[in-house]
Amino acid sequence: MKFTLSWLKDHLETDASLAEIVERLTSIGLEVEHVDDKAGLKPFVIAKVLTAVQHPDADRLRVLTVDTGDGKAPVQVVCGAPNARAGLIGAFAAPGTYVPGIDVTLTVGKIRGVESHGMMCSERELELSDEHHGIIDLPEDAPVGTSFAAYAHLDDPVIEINLTPNRPDATSVYGIARDLAASGLGRLVGGAIMPHAGNGMCPVKVKIEAPELCPGFALRLVKGVKNGPSPKWLQQRLIAIGLRPISALVDITNYVTFDRGRPLHVFDAAKVAGNLTVRRAKDGEKVQALDGREYTLTPEMCVIADEDGVESIAGIMGGEHSGCDENTSDVLIESALWDPITTARTGRTLGIITDARYRFERGVDPEFMVPGVELATKLVLDFCGGTPTETEVVGYAGHTPKIVAFPLSEVKRLTGIEVPRDESLGILSRLGFEPQGSGDVVDVKVPSWRPDVDGKADLVEEVMRIHGVDNILAQPLGAHDAVNAKILTTLQIRTRAAKRALAVRGMMEAVTWSFIPAKHAELFGGGQTALKLANPIAADMSDMRPSLLPGLIAAAQRNADKGIGDVALFEVSGTYEGDGADQQRRVAAGVRRGTAKLDGSGRNWAGNSGPVGVFDAKADAIAALEACGAPVDRLQIEAGGPAWYHPGRSGTIKLGPKVVLGTFGEFHPKTLEGLDVSGPLCGFEVFVDAVPEPKAKPTKTKPRLELSAFQAVKRDFAFVVDRAVEAGTLVRAALAADRKLISGVSVFDVFEGASLGADKKSIAIEVSIQPVEKTLTDEDFEALARRIVENVGKQTGGVLRA
Repeated sequence: MKFTLSWLKDHLETDASLAEIVERLTSIGLEVEHVDDKAGLKPFVIAKVLTAVQHPDADRLRVLTVDTGDGKAPVQVVCGAPNARAGLIGAFAAPGTYVPGIDVTLTVGKIRGVESHGMMCSERELELSDEHHGIIDLPEDAPVGTSFAAYAHLDDPVIEINLTPNRPDATSVYGIARDLAASGLGRLVGGAIMPHAGNGMCPVKVKIEAPELCPGFALRLVKGVKNGPSPKWLQQRLIAIGLRPISALVDITNYVTFDRGRPLHVFDAAKVAGNLTVRRAKDGEKVQALDGREYTLTPEMCVIADEDGVESIAGIMGGEHSGCDENTSDVLIESALWDPITTARTGRTLGIITDARYRFERGVDPEFMVPGVELATKLVLDFCGGTPTETEVVGYAGHTPKIVAFPLSEVKRLTGIEVPRDESLGILSRLGFEPQGSGDVVDVKVPSWRPDVDGKADLVEEVMRIHGVDNILAQPLGAHDAVNAKILTTLQIRTRAAKRALAVRGMMEAVTWSFIPAKHAELFGGGQTALKLANPIAADMSDMRPSLLPGLIAAAQRNADKGIGDVALFEVSGTYEGDGADQQRRVAAGVRRGTAKLDGSGRNWAGNSGPVGVFDAKADAIAALEACGAPVDRLQIEAGGPAWYHPGRSGTIKLGPKVVLGTFGEFHPKTLEGLDVSGPLCGFEVFVDAVPEPKAKPTKTKPRLELSAFQAVKRDFAFVVDRAVEAGTLVRAALAADRKLISGVSVFDVFEGASLGADKKSIAIEVSIQPVEKTLTDEDFEALARRIVENVGKQTGGVLRA
């Protein structure tokens, strides 16, 4: 947001200096990014060339005598400009003046033997433009001897502030002046707008077919205008903030947009066919806009149309067909309210950035819709003449102000500063709020120009930014109760641990978008429950991700497209299954592509390694869960997983029958086709927030492991079971035979063959036996072996293989 100092002082009566204004703006939250102050041009004066004769020793130089207007004798200047002539009036720099465009401080010097006492300057030498083919040529009535900067209005500093999206009121010079006045830097002036009596009703009527997109519309016809250049002061202000003056009618709309934050549009009434209709655009409908480009519209966009078609893209840009020009004699002034979300989406889809869109998508003051027409009418009558009709207002039902209950004690609680009651209420009143009540909790009526204020914390912010955040004293951080006091939450600790564990396994961390295409969300369980964005930043980022895997798979494919086919990526972040807090999960996920196995080299002792598969994904998932503190010795693996995995090459990790801790597997070919990716791919997801909380530690430290004084023994067993029996079931059955003596069970062989019988397989396990009380005898081992065989037989139907 740019404005000049003189423009600000139209609405702020103040004696504060530029430096004080800049400092106050930043302190009240309107951060100043840049100040363009042409103070360095003050030494340049308007001077008149009296004579211009050829230089005796140079064909391209002239010797000038210049009247600088100081009452002294004319000075001699050597000049090489082709337009230097007697009678020219331009900008003169005396010796000792610093010329910014050439980075030189002038001195009296000799040029080809002729003394030169100064310089007549070009625009580039004053850094006004790139023009340097001639010196500045001013009109004959330019006052000789006065400041060139003052004459050219270059002594009016331009201030640029950085606005946050929640401050639509500060998109106007008047709104900025209101904040400065509330802070005590001056008095707010120039706010009153007198209505103009109209001569008859507006002949052009307005129909709103899409009230959800246009809550109000005001239109007024002014007849008999004479469109031409706008006044010099208005042109200079627009140029100062980077706008190009076009004509009085167009410049008025730009001026009101910046002065009051009220975008307007003007139609040439003679080019409007019949009445106006506010409606949704038809699919494929086209319009030639004022920027000369043709845009194709969709039904999600709002337009203003006449009987012949679209005349304006609502809230963004007018159409070229009905634009005003030098022949315009009757003008329609439009001031309307547009839905912010629709305006933002339309502008983003069409790639149009305008000052009107910038304000409408943040929210304009609804109560200034009609006064905006009145202000524009006054300027049109002042600059172009004409006769106005009455204003046609359609659809506007008035503004219902928000009432916020404001406990005054919240200022102290949230900021640590005691602001007196009267000062708090006074600040809110000066900002346009209306406090009501006399108790400790007052009801505050929010003004129409502050749609960002919703609760008591917002009011505290308003009080503190005007009171001064620099009044908040620095406080040291409080000491912890103990050196080893816990700082991070359990979820933060698990997140860090999972990242370290996966990085150790040769995987690289990736950060992917939280937004994914709707098609990808559906592939990974989004469907109708997907959390869709009301205002996506792009068409292919419409849904919040229900899984981390789509982004990781896409990242792996991008690496493959660039020649890096063997890649292992992981991410620990959030997924979204709905808009509730309980539907947002912390997930650790990873994918491996090509031959990116654990060693990361793509080779093993047997030669080149094969493609990644389900067991690589399983190992990654178990490692992540173990790092998060999950009891890996009690995990249960079930065959099969979600639909995006291959049904025969995937699994689900559970802790008990109900608690799902993760899934893993190779991806289904249809999933890869839907994502438009290729290659061997496997992946996993583990739910970090589903891992049970660790048990409270005992008050006294106890050894976590008691070392046995007796020698451990290992015994091998081979069982013939049905082919459908899972190895994990058999392992758990063997462990349950005697949990005190059996310290571990592992599978070392699975065999299938005709000698075992149809639909049978052999599973060989190694049982680790750790005596803790005495040395076991042969009879003890035999008894334990019988219990193992019996337990496996009962739970799996397996028999000891002969």
